[in-house]
Amino acid sequence: MTALDLSSPVAVVGTGTMGQGIAQVALVAGHPVRLYDAAPGRARQAADAIGARLDRLVEKERLTADERDAARARLRPVDELTGLAGCALVVEAVLERLDVKQELFRALEDVVPDDCLLATNTSSLSVTAIGGALRAPGRFVGLHFFNPAPLLPLVEVVSGFATDVTSATRAYETARAWGKTPVACADTPGFIVNRVARPFYAEAFAVYESQGADPATVDAVLRESGGFRMGPFELTDLIGQDVNESVTHSVWRSFFQDVRFTPSLAQRRLVESGRLGRKTGHGWYDHGEGAERPEPHTAEPAEPPAYVVAEGDLGPASELLALIREAGIEVREEDEDNGTRLVLPGGGQLVLADGQTSVEFRDVVYFDLALDYRGATRIALSHARNTSPATVAEATGLFQALGKKVSVIGDVPGMIVARTVARIIDLAVDAVAKGVATEEDVDTAMRLGVNYPLGPLEWSRRLGSGWACSVLDNLHQCDQSGRYAPSLALYRHAYASDRREGTS
Repeated sequence: MTALDLSSPVAVVGTGTMGQGIAQVALVAGHPVRLYDAAPGRARQAADAIGARLDRLVEKERLTADERDAARARLRPVDELTGLAGCALVVEAVLERLDVKQELFRALEDVVPDDCLLATNTSSLSVTAIGGALRAPGRFVGLHFFNPAPLLPLVEVVSGFATDVTSATRAYETARAWGKTPVACADTPGFIVNRVARPFYAEAFAVYESQGADPATVDAVLRESGGFRMGPFELTDLIGQDVNESVTHSVWRSFFQDVRFTPSLAQRRLVESGRLGRKTGHGWYDHGEGAERPEPHTAEPAEPPAYVVAEGDLGPASELLALIREAGIEVREEDEDNGTRLVLPGGGQLVLADGQTSVEFRDVVYFDLALDYRGATRIALSHARNTSPATVAEATGLFQALGKKVSVIGDVPGMIVARTVARIIDLAVDAVAKGVATEEDVDTAMRLGVNYPLGPLEWSRRLGSGWACSVLDNLHQCDQSGRYAPSLALYRHAYASDRREGTS
């Protein structure tokens, strides 16, 4: 099954930001496009707005004037649904209400030809439930674009329970012909991106709620150590706290209030107070005119240790040993079977975050996971109340000698990056095991949909297949609510890896 022919008219119903963006994508790809909106005059206003954006593309030399003029000639607003007769594809981008969408598509069935592909851009509702209202649900599919649709490459192509393979394939190939990167996805709450991404927000809010660190510090650590483009507090201020919380609630309810997706009470209070982020001038941060952005907690300079003793290979943090030597600090290596850690001159231990809390140990400082310890510009440390100040100072000075800023946070099991990445990997592995999408499509979706530095499955391979399971096991011992219990799929993933390594 091939993509729609460029001569085939495409309709977009709903002319808000997403509808206009989708229409522009189809238009620039070469299709005749018809716009419809239930609000009188809205479709014509949307056509004018799209025309203005085409003008800007010409100014930026991304379109020629002739291409713009041809695109404008192919764009037609219509005042009635009957104006969509003869379309080969209709994409809906209206209010996120099941009854509204069902009513719309029932009406469209009486207008468009039997071979017209019907698609919803929903991000939170069940494709199966919307299509269930149709006489012919086999031609119904989800086409979830990301905002802004003309710029972001990802499209989740979602097959409902009754979607025909031919319909999903045609939608997939059409999205690809439009210059997008489609990923195939089964109809599951949140699809790929909004399902797998929940821990990125949830773990940051949990650290904040436990008084482990303030928003500016959490954001800085996830950016400068974890490699994420934005931190979750600044990102939800950009998205809108109400929008982000609504998606979280939708996924949580759809999974029958699964504790792994539990919404944040702190975010609920923010929404209740009307602090929705940039659009209201205040969210986690103050976005008012002249407001200063709070600085992340950064430790004062400390003296580096003269040497460290490396016990074990440090696992995902093994590249630290080369950095320490390059900084002129002696590394004494000892083979140990009981752990991977650095021992400081004063006898204190420096251990990679593993989901345990330092209160269980004597004189231990934990350091957080980094995407790339050489490239990281900030490292988070945590310690218990009874950790000696000398050990904290030596640990701080060590990382500062490597050119890193140091943020000392509260004694939070799993710290910030480690717990976040472990949970993202778990949800990704679980999604693949349940047939939501392939490993490749999950990784592609998370890199392109939310700009993660690595796909979760790729990250798991880099860290070692058993790493996330071990971290979550330890976190589960600290919090037995079930939130951190590794999925069965993750256990199998880790166990299968151990067996392969043992027989190699």
